[in-house]
Amino acid sequence: MFFPVHAVEPAVITLKGHEGWVTTVAFSPDGNWIVSGSEDKTLRIWDSHTGKQIRVFEGHSAALSSVAISPNSKKIVSGSWDHTLKIWNAGSGKNVKTLTGHKDQVTSIEFSPDGKHIVSGSADDTLQVWDVASGESLLTLSHDNEYDITAVAFSSDGKRIVSAGGEKQLKLWNSSTGEEIKTVLAHDDAVSSVSFSSDGNLLVSGGWDATIKVWDAALGKSLLSLEGHSDEINMVAISADSKRVASASEDKTLIVWNLPTGKKLLTLDSQKEAVTSIAFSPDGNRLVGGTKSGVKIWQLQDP
Repeated sequence: MFFPVHAVEPAVITLKGHEGWVTTVAFSPDGNWIVSGSEDKTLRIWDSHTGKQIRVFEGHSAALSSVAISPNSKKIVSGSWDHTLKIWNAGSGKNVKTLTGHKDQVTSIEFSPDGKHIVSGSADDTLQVWDVASGESLLTLSHDNEYDITAVAFSSDGKRIVSAGGEKQLKLWNSSTGEEIKTVLAHDDAVSSVSFSSDGNLLVSGGWDATIKVWDAALGKSLLSLEGHSDEINMVAISADSKRVASASEDKTLIVWNLPTGKKLLTLDSQKEAVTSIAFSPDGNRLVGGTKSGVKIWQLQDP
């Protein structure tokens, strides 16, 4: 059972090792390890239960902006301010491929549900779909404006991609053809984060307007607006059971909300620092975040 909002704060531990702000985090599909990326240009793998650092990945020439883990846990992809994506062997730490084609910072990345493709968004106003096996770019799509693309995500069936950026909109695309399906005016300021629920029914977005929006994923219809933060939303993450969404804000708080009701379940102590990236463990019992002081793990339920 979840701790009530006013109960004793869930336990939080901090994993230290990065020499810069931790900008991106992800849980492995089995929940046993965490990968983090930092301004120090490295990725690191951690045992999520003991907190022990397992491996360090080096190769980018600038800060890391995003990481993602393949569905079979064998590959990690990282995106960087050096304009590249790198695919890594998760077991050996070897850089398998470097994907080039973006002309500015890579801001957001995600594997397709079958692990065969990667979508990336960039400050060059494009998103690209890549073939994992060959490393080739299959599609290049543009928002056709001067704003950065800040967030991208695959739908749970892999047939659609959502992208968002500074123009306050969400765009839905056919992931095979690149056809633009729908454009929705989503927020009153830039959209910083997007995520599809695993059941395929919902799409959640976070914005610089300090709100989280819940959408019907098929129709693009607005269902809920979640308000509780006092500053920009850095990231939203949906639990694997599609029943909760977590939000991290520049106001130095994290909130866990109920889906689909929008009820606030829990406010987490970020220890007086902004959390830039968050992810649920697969079982939903833990939340990992990236901060200036390191990788933080919150225990949301009794172990």
